[in-house]
Amino acid sequence: MVDIHCHILPEVDDGAGSWDIAVEMCRMAAQDGITHIVATPHANHQYSYDRDRCLGTVKELAARIGGVPEIQLGCDFHFSYDNVQDALANPSRYVLGNSNYLLVELSDYSIPPSFLETLRQLMQMGLRPVITHPERNLLLRQRPELVLDWAEQGIVVQVTANSLTGYWGRTAKKAARWLLERKAVHVLATDAHDTQHRPPLLSPACEVMREWAGDQVTQALVEQNPAAMIRGEDLPYFEKPER
Repeated sequence: MVDIHCHILPEVDDGAGSWDIAVEMCRMAAQDGITHIVATPHANHQYSYDRDRCLGTVKELAARIGGVPEIQLGCDFHFSYDNVQDALANPSRYVLGNSNYLLVELSDYSIPPSFLETLRQLMQMGLRPVITHPERNLLLRQRPELVLDWAEQGIVVQVTANSLTGYWGRTAKKAARWLLERKAVHVLATDAHDTQHRPPLLSPACEVMREWAGDQVTQALVEQNPAAMIRGEDLPYFEKPER
């Protein structure tokens, strides 16, 4: 399995708080069957994102764990004016590995009217936006049809694994299932931050997803699609959303 959203780098944001925790998270992920992880530190008003520094941290962590799982660098890109302007000027700064996929996190408090148009601008620069955990977003839970609209425009949708198992509550779980049943979910990721409350595990969510959508979709969301993303390829599973 491939995890494209994980706060596994130590001491760069609110994820792994130490090298020991980061190493243990890698061990847990490997035991769960995760072979590749994209480390995605926050880029927001609270945490600045220094890609060169983070690349050094990725190399150090890979050396400490013996290269298993394989780790690449990405970013948990908060949608803000400053971030967008920088991404337009430097399209490769925030992407997953050497791909063109860009995680995009929305605020819980506002969705700018220009959001879709801005995503189109990013796409014109060659980037492929990936909306992160809409099932956890308070506004999108009230207007889930927006996510269907975005998916129809070719925008990728990522749901958090432990939303399916109930960690984020019944409302988030219900929203995740609503999107999944309408074929508007394209990748499942851990969004892991630690070893206890938000661990780097996909298998428990896969059991739930198999009940909801079957083996083929489950495999696509944790293996085929995320593997294609880190290679910078089109997603093999990307259906037209059902209304």
